[in-house]
Amino acid sequence: MKEKIMVVDDETSIADLVEVYLKNDGYEVFKFYNAADALDCVAKEDLSLAILDVMLPDMDGFTLCQRIRGEHFYPIIMLTAKVEDIDKITGLTLGADDYITKPFNPLELLARVKTQLRRYMRYNNADAYSEKDTDELDIRGLQISKSSHKCSLNGKTLPLTPIEFSILWYLCERRGTVVSSEELFEAVWKEKYLDNNNTVMAHIARLREKMNEPARRPKYIKTVWGVGYTIE
Repeated sequence: MKEKIMVVDDETSIADLVEVYLKNDGYEVFKFYNAADALDCVAKEDLSLAILDVMLPDMDGFTLCQRIRGEHFYPIIMLTAKVEDIDKITGLTLGADDYITKPFNPLELLARVKTQLRRYMRYNNADAYSEKDTDELDIRGLQISKSSHKCSLNGKTLPLTPIEFSILWYLCERRGTVVSSEELFEAVWKEKYLDNNNTVMAHIARLREKMNEPARRPKYIKTVWGVGYTIE
């Protein structure tokens, strides 16, 4: 079955170009130029991934991302013409999995699509990656299972995206050890870490929000300033 990818961008030339590259690679593409039509598609189709432009005529891409994330956990990649870090952080905090800045190489976007889909498929087909029963950890009520890709806190299921799960598992597995942002990024994203990369910080903030963790005095994910993050 073809994976279904939704592309939303009001710049028709960009949307059309992305559509061509995705279709040539075997994906089924749903292309829209506004958020309203995109939301109709989200309600009707079983999508595998969404590519959203930040600037749309009827709703900004961040809001659209948040609307989608309220019901679905497939990967979301943001397209932005803005290079300010705050825009990237906002998108990731609202639940996006990755971003790419315009102008971009369509082949780079295609590579990121494949990376996100591989991670998502692994997350949703955990049985194929099941390992030993020891791949389950319980840290003061925070229960996480690598084999089932499920996580709960005090009995309540945490609705984590694949990347959020990977971050939390990596930290839990190294409980008591401080993990740098660079190590965490390269382990989860499988890409080289660049200076001033705030991606990890944004996802940590999102995790704390889902865990109802106070930013100043978190119980689980703690910041070691100038070094990284740890779960004690």
